[in-house]
Amino acid sequence: MKALVLFSGGLDSSVCLGLAVKEYGAEEVLALSVYYGQKHDKEMKASEKLAAHYGVKRITLDLGEIFKDSNCSLLQGSTEEIPHEEYAEQLKKTEGKAVNTYVPFRNGLFLSSAASIALSHGCAEIWYGAHADDAAGSAYPDTSVVFNRAISEAIRIGSGEELRVVAPFIDKSKAEVVAMGTEISVPFELTWSCYEGNEKACGVCGTCRDRIRAFRSNGLEDPVVYEKGI
Repeated sequence: MKALVLFSGGLDSSVCLGLAVKEYGAEEVLALSVYYGQKHDKEMKASEKLAAHYGVKRITLDLGEIFKDSNCSLLQGSTEEIPHEEYAEQLKKTEGKAVNTYVPFRNGLFLSSAASIALSHGCAEIWYGAHADDAAGSAYPDTSVVFNRAISEAIRIGSGEELRVVAPFIDKSKAEVVAMGTEISVPFELTWSCYEGNEKACGVCGTCRDRIRAFRSNGLEDPVVYEKGI
């Protein structure tokens, strides 16, 4: 296969998958969905539906044990509540440090695991959907340009120059990601971004707020149904 896509079933990774399929064809793309101990399975279910939509092979990986001692609010057993406010407000409270929905070094772990799996499947590329809005203010430090540059080089060297990391949104806003996805007809109605695991997306957690705003910036209405609006 040509490319392995880190695929959560969220908006960004779904556009990433769509772009990889457009570039290489479904038969040359492998989707990797990772369980990391999150409180709900909405994203995992979404990733299954989207993989079927695109006709790509999907495999799963369970890394929940690694994060079991983290108190990140996204994880089972956490005593923290998921914040229902803008990331800018959250960063004021953390004094610029990572927000409490940051899963410790998740992208580093995911990309390292993906490198091993990609090599085993003969893939030449690893695609993932980190974008500039997530890196802003160090809310998620493992989505930054600096991090991407460093881990990309590590994976290139560590794979004997067999692998390259592709991060098509690393310098783009979420609004730009939505625009790119719209252009290639990504079925956004099948995606799940909300940090909560209710029947409907909450509409007020940080990622819901960013997503709603990204669609509005493009003059579009998000096809996902929300419990509340901003």
